[in-house]
Amino acid sequence: MSAVPTPDLTPVPASPSAWVVRFLGLIPPGGTVLDLACGRGRHVRLLLARGYRVVAVDRDVSGLGGPGTDPGLEIVAADLETPTGWPLGQRRFEGIVVTNYLHRPLLPAIVAALAPGGTLIYETFAVGNERFGRPANAHHLLKPGELIEAVRGRLEIVAYETLETDDPRPAVVQRLAAVNRCGPITQPATRSASSGPPKRRS
Repeated sequence: MSAVPTPDLTPVPASPSAWVVRFLGLIPPGGTVLDLACGRGRHVRLLLARGYRVVAVDRDVSGLGGPGTDPGLEIVAADLETPTGWPLGQRRFEGIVVTNYLHRPLLPAIVAALAPGGTLIYETFAVGNERFGRPANAHHLLKPGELIEAVRGRLEIVAYETLETDDPRPAVVQRLAAVNRCGPITQPATRSASSGPPKRRS
């Protein structure tokens, strides 16, 4: 009997991530927020509505409108996975939002681009998601605790989860919210969930 192909269940979310909404208030009011790999702009619209200036970066920015769409929006068309790498130079941001995207070589640059007092909100797929469809390639799936390691000694972790979820579709995700307190972190970071085996959320 031939194997049944795994369906591609990768969502095209229209509404903002609940994780992003939950921690958005940690970003200093009126600050500039980098929405990295912004897609069609679900978080761009949320951030603009909350009064932030936004730098939206992705390879395809056609879904964001053209120049002058919003005076608080800067659109940067860039392939984040080219050999040239990070497209934003030494710029720093009061907030950085990354969802449903992982390119490991960029992790140090993302952390370095967070301004003092700024907040990083990150959420993407993790190991175990291959059971549910795409992404299934290990290059696009976070290892257990990988986001914690990416910010260790640089940012203070406010919340962290790794879990199996049904929203917006079955998936295994890893999530982190962390703040740049402008100094080395000496106290163990607290977590809102274990970094061990994924847990199912009802």
